[in-house]
Amino acid sequence: MDFSYTKQEKVIKETARKLLTKKCPSDLVRKMEQDPKGYSPELWHDIAELGWLGFILPEEYEGFGGSFFELIVLLEEMGRYLVPVPFVPTVILGALPILYGRSEKQKQEFLPRIARGDLILTMALTELEPSYDAAGVQLSATREGGQFILEGTKCFVPYAHVADYLVCAARTDKSGKQEDGVTLFLVKGDHPHISYTVLETLDCEKQCEAVFDGVEVSEEDIIGEYGKGWEIIRKVLEQAEVAQCALMVGGAEKVLEMTVEHATVREQFGRPIGSFQAVQHRCANMKVDLEGARLATYEAAWKISKGLPPTLEASVAKAWLNLAYNRICDNGHQVHGGDGIMKEQDIQLYSRRAKGSGFFLGDTVFHREIIAQQLGL
Repeated sequence: MDFSYTKQEKVIKETARKLLTKKCPSDLVRKMEQDPKGYSPELWHDIAELGWLGFILPEEYEGFGGSFFELIVLLEEMGRYLVPVPFVPTVILGALPILYGRSEKQKQEFLPRIARGDLILTMALTELEPSYDAAGVQLSATREGGQFILEGTKCFVPYAHVADYLVCAARTDKSGKQEDGVTLFLVKGDHPHISYTVLETLDCEKQCEAVFDGVEVSEEDIIGEYGKGWEIIRKVLEQAEVAQCALMVGGAEKVLEMTVEHATVREQFGRPIGSFQAVQHRCANMKVDLEGARLATYEAAWKISKGLPPTLEASVAKAWLNLAYNRICDNGHQVHGGDGIMKEQDIQLYSRRAKGSGFFLGDTVFHREIIAQQLGL
């Protein structure tokens, strides 16, 4: 397993860093934290022009046809700059369920528009008691003639308030196993019977409560098979977990770089603080955490690229990064001292994002349970 970058991956990394250095300064990140939409339409257009939104979509749907591992290289750079766009919600949680579904009509209608940047999608999965397993899906879908009526509340739905469509997981059968009664529906984001509330979060990421009050959808809006939605959700979630890990690796790497730079230029007692062993060891620990996180993420991404089941590796990566990203930020704050908690400093942007990332797509306890199951326990 060779994780050294190919020529193509080096080009992807260099191109992304060049664009984002220019187009996504930390001032833009701060601005988007306060913006009602939470993302920059101009930056969204720019990355669409470069083909990033169709990166892993097949060429027949106007995609780039790239590998998942190449996408991870791109996402690392996006995480490095905390890019404020709904990339993972649209490209992974939104587009991939359609791609994995059976409806060629849906693929032809939606995937090219996603690749061009014309649509924003997200997945409405978690509810008032957020869980990333099938038992957590309780929003009901009741059949009435040729229609289904959706009733219930989804919580922590990323960018739902600006999404053109929601990939909504609903309970269509309460008998039998929990996994067998979940159906995926494609729902218009501006449906008059859906109301949104943007939640106040520590990381200022735009997550929403979405209340479905008699939302009508048809059989044509079903993604995949009736009652078999969890098969698609589980596959997509594993890829989303690894994608999120790549964002976290990029952010963690930037925190380490900022911390080492600070330790080099900041002086105390007539010498750079980086010359003190206590500071050196903190930076060394940050590097250890970072490299473990990167290797775990790359292994999971490699398995996805090879079409192999990534369940164990995805959970190992996410469980580790949930803790490692926060440790890296904590050590970075210790080296920065009181200066690091000031809003004018960039490190606090990353430490707040690390806190939120640790819960999105499953916390460490959730993923440890999956790891135990994979070990046969």
